[in-house]
Amino acid sequence: MAIVETRSLTKRYNTFTALKDLNLQIEVGDVFGFIGPNGAGKTTTIRILSTLLAPTAGSAHIDGIDVTKQPYEIKKILGYMPDSFGVYDGMRLREYLDFFGAAYKIPSKKRKTIIDDVLALTDLNSKADDFVSAFSRGMKQRCCLAKTLLHDPKVLLLDEPASGLDPRARIEMRELLKTLQGMGKTILISSHILSELGDMCNKIGIIEHGALLAAGDFHEILDTLQQEREVRIEVLDGEEAAMKILEATPGVTNLERSGSEFHFVSQLDRIALANLNTALVTGGVKVLSFSQDEGTLEDVFLHVTKGGL
Repeated sequence: MAIVETRSLTKRYNTFTALKDLNLQIEVGDVFGFIGPNGAGKTTTIRILSTLLAPTAGSAHIDGIDVTKQPYEIKKILGYMPDSFGVYDGMRLREYLDFFGAAYKIPSKKRKTIIDDVLALTDLNSKADDFVSAFSRGMKQRCCLAKTLLHDPKVLLLDEPASGLDPRARIEMRELLKTLQGMGKTILISSHILSELGDMCNKIGIIEHGALLAAGDFHEILDTLQQEREVRIEVLDGEEAAMKILEATPGVTNLERSGSEFHFVSQLDRIALANLNTALVTGGVKVLSFSQDEGTLEDVFLHVTKGGL
């Protein structure tokens, strides 16, 4: 079931079209990577979804609620973390979160418990009494995410959440997002840095010049684009049987054997490869390893935006 959906979503500024007929569906529990170069339309989309920008045409719904017609209802279920945000001088972290908790109209009796929970979730307990303005970039990002989680939103919109972070802070952010996914949150992450999203997302959407070029499961898109890939198999026993099975399998080409290792070019999809592995084992072959050259998010992006892997 789609919890975030846009239909023919369009945004124009005079003669410039920032967003062209965007049709997007994000399912409950997805971590959706919204990928594109700077100026592609990612932030425009997020600002429309977060009720900060009105579309020129089309519609957007979150959990069945119209973003344009019911903005206050949207804000109850949505958490938005912008790519840049301000902090207040002279305000400690707990005070900062309490301020926004009050803005979310969380009763004062509940705020302390909720603040304690989000501090624990974002691993900021030890910083609760520190001044926010003195935080590093990574700490400020976690601080903003803690603020975003105060009202327990169903959907999170994160615009460039790892931008400017050092390697350790990026790893910590990635682990935190995995935790949030495990809690059932639906997360849309926009980024122009593909390496940030490869290990975070189960679905992707690629946007360029305001148009959505591809969207869906990363591996399904890759299988569609990458018709051939190299496969390597190493066996402990049953080399002759393995050779016969591989030679008889349609879609296996350029088969080479080096001792107990086999290399070939595969035109098989993931299910067919799994069936081949099963056939080897059933045929008495002791398979030590079975691997293929996986494509990357960079491969998909380059193919979709430039026309070739």
